[in-house]
Amino acid sequence: MNIGIIGAGAFGTALGVALALDGKDVQLWARDPSAVTQMQKMRTNPRLAGVMLPEKVSVSANLDTVFGCDTLLIAIPAQTLAPFLKEHGTRLGGKALVACCKGIDLHQMTGPASTIKAIVPDAQAAILTGPSFAADIAIGLPTALTIACADDTIGAMLQQVLSTPTLRLYRTTDIIGAELGGALKNVMAIASGVTIGAGLGDSARAALISRGFAEMQRLAGHLGARADTLAGLSGLGDLVLTCTSEQSRNYRYGLALGAGQDFDTGTTVEGAATARALQQLALDLDIDLPICTVVAELTKGQKDVKTALHALLSRPLKEE
Repeated sequence: MNIGIIGAGAFGTALGVALALDGKDVQLWARDPSAVTQMQKMRTNPRLAGVMLPEKVSVSANLDTVFGCDTLLIAIPAQTLAPFLKEHGTRLGGKALVACCKGIDLHQMTGPASTIKAIVPDAQAAILTGPSFAADIAIGLPTALTIACADDTIGAMLQQVLSTPTLRLYRTTDIIGAELGGALKNVMAIASGVTIGAGLGDSARAALISRGFAEMQRLAGHLGARADTLAGLSGLGDLVLTCTSEQSRNYRYGLALGAGQDFDTGTTVEGAATARALQQLALDLDIDLPICTVVAELTKGQKDVKTALHALLSRPLKEE
């Protein structure tokens, strides 16, 4: 089985390592030719320190090497997915395209798999999501993820192909639920980081996570997602992980915001863009998403932490 991976960041590389160790041939594409040369020579990726690339992982800067694969994992940031598909969509028709990013496109206002379907309608669109850190996958720590595909036959095929002895995939046909769980948990991770960074304590974080989950369920239900999807790996599972670990970029970003510290601008923080998309979506759909709205305002510098906290705590008292 020959699998192509578009994007040689930490997560794309980790998936390639896990699949190669399970005997699959992996074609890994990176945009930067100099980075490719370094990876070919050293058999390591600086974005995944301490992990050796197995022999079955071939690294290239030539997209032809991955476009020849029938199954493609697209591990690039959510905000760059649509431009990539628009540029190369004519070569992707008929293939199984698995989005390995989380977020809502600021212009399309769609999740990753829905973006694929909209731009490459004759592709088999899917999304791989759930509670996972790249380093854990790469070193073989047990990890469970969700593979969501509207066509359950294709989903079952992808489940078999992409599962390994340490990477267990559960499948669903609920693409909307899987997309929303992965997108919204990043926003909640930023909010959780702000809570701890500002010194508000673990009790406040627990409240934030639980109310954030209620917010996720509210939007997902409105958009037709299934409740069990949000309660599964792609929703609650991912939410718990990213709201409690400093391995999460979104959580670390929130910590810096809460503490009034600078954050590395070169680090991709999908939750910041997603919060802004959700703020607009809440207005368009007339849905109450207070945490998403506050996070959007924080990331745009429209509110400081003290004002944001007051905005949440001064809301009218209500039933749970």
